[in-house]
Amino acid sequence: MPESRSGRRRLPLRLRPAPVPWEKQRPTWQDARPAVIAGALARARARPSGNWYVIGASRAVTPERPFGRTVAGVEVVAWRDAAGRLLAGPGVCPHLGAPLRDSRVHCGTLVCHWHGMALNGTPFAGWDPLPAHDDGVLAWVRLDSVGGEAPLDRPVVPPRPDAAGAVDAVYGATGVCEPEDVVANRLDPWHGAWFHPYSFVDLTVLDPDGGDVTDEGFAVDVSFKLAGRVVVPVRAVFTAPEPRTVVMRIVEGEGLGSVVETHATPLGNDGTGRPRTLVTEAVVAASDRRGFTVARAAAPLLRPLMRACAGRLWRDDLAYAERRFELRSTGRFPG
Repeated sequence: MPESRSGRRRLPLRLRPAPVPWEKQRPTWQDARPAVIAGALARARARPSGNWYVIGASRAVTPERPFGRTVAGVEVVAWRDAAGRLLAGPGVCPHLGAPLRDSRVHCGTLVCHWHGMALNGTPFAGWDPLPAHDDGVLAWVRLDSVGGEAPLDRPVVPPRPDAAGAVDAVYGATGVCEPEDVVANRLDPWHGAWFHPYSFVDLTVLDPDGGDVTDEGFAVDVSFKLAGRVVVPVRAVFTAPEPRTVVMRIVEGEGLGSVVETHATPLGNDGTGRPRTLVTEAVVAASDRRGFTVARAAAPLLRPLMRACAGRLWRDDLAYAERRFELRSTGRFPG
């Protein structure tokens, strides 16, 4: 980050020159080559996940009540024991099939509301726990019967800023598509300024032929739009560390090291047989500016705003992913 003559760091804000109208910005369709995106998607799908799936935000699993999610058609229930540890297992009571997501948690024990079967997270009466992991931002469950891979002890969690100096927020939405459609959306950074002009301007994906699009990801110069001509320019890199995750990391500019993680979790089919996918987006923002301590203190107030910003983007991007799935499933997808 540049410094002023006094040695103080300048504000990260920039005033753009006369903005280019949306319809006159440089087209990116020739750069967004289908083969490049397909290749990045294929590399992501070939990486191991260890059969781990994001079920939601860590904060969504509270000590007061269980949290239920269906993953690839499998009902899962998660809750916290008396020490706050994340526990998980099948969401169907082995006695008479009650939905355990509607049960109660008493002193860290899950108590079925139909007949009072008590589960403490260890095998009992035909109920067996599932491996669970809380990374401090997201809650994960391992489903070996669904994933079919060699299991890993922990999910593939990308490096993040230190939690003590960061602000995080998690947004979730569901679309009619498959995880690969969500991942493909994120592995197409060229659409940013065209499809999301309210958030991104002056976006350039660095020349693939120059080596900036590699097995490790896409490097992008982009400005986050604040208001009018005021923007925050950064350089970011998009990577896919596992088949259902894409990470955008700021590598130059304000918020160095901050990440936006997009996780795609298959839920199963709806009543008409169409696949549904949960998109979980985790934003972990950090800054070494002194004023950021105020932001951390105001995190409970900032999180709704961060989720609203993510929601605006995902209303568009889920339409993109759903359209891609529709075309693929009917044999009309180009290429």
